Amino acid sequence: MGPTAERRGEQTHVLFVEDDDVIREATQLALERDGFVVTAMPDGLSGLEAFRADRPDIALLDVMVPGLDGVSLCRRIRDESTVPVIMLSARADSIDVVLGLEAGADDYVTKPFDGAVLVARIRAVLRRFGHAGGPSASGSGAAEEPAAPAGGVLRFGDLEIDTEGMEVRRAGAPVALTPTEMRLLLEFSSAPGTVLSRDKLLERVWDYGWGGDTRVVDVHVQRLRTKIGQDRIETVRGFGYKLKA
Repeated sequence: MGPTAERRGEQTHVLFVEDDDVIREATQLALERDGFVVTAMPDGLSGLEAFRADRPDIALLDVMVPGLDGVSLCRRIRDESTVPVIMLSARADSIDVVLGLEAGADDYVTKPFDGAVLVARIRAVLRRFGHAGGPSASGSGAAEEPAAPAGGVLRFGDLEIDTEGMEVRRAGAPVALTPTEMRLLLEFSSAPGTVLSRDKLLERVWDYGWGGDTRVVDVHVQRLRTKIGQDRIETVRGFGYKLKA
């Protein structure tokens, strides 16, 4: 099978970068059976070229690919786009997981993975980004919309959140957030001063109806702090995080 599949209609286009031929071809077939259009590339440099040429709806990046590793590729993609990124890592306890999230990935999946789990995670990410996520993504498992406060501009010190225009400013300067970071901030701003547990944030922001890795939350909170102010989100040890009112 060739590396590129023709995009058809409104189907979701997935960029998949994986150097293992067996995993790449088997995963591509599984995703295509679920209605996705897949561009599969064997290394980071060709993956970057495909991303720039095709502008996919989501990118699946293996951490350990040659030429340009998955973390560096994620960083390059994030410099150019807010397209959702899922990292694939062979070790759940690897520092690569944290590095990938710090580079701008929205989620990660540990290898070896079950095809159904991968598809579920892809669709969960796409729902957060306002994409249908494939022909069978609707139904009882669909995520709720983020708990955005009522319309208007919310102010927390020098931080302004336009909940209708989905824009954020700090000291009058615009703040560029990824959709996942925006959803996280909306959750905090909907209940300022209220402690939100990591599990609750996983459920509301990442659409995890099952136990998930709280490192995803921790890294995204750190990324959000660097953009809106380190002291704006407070850590409540043993419980979670809260936005200072």
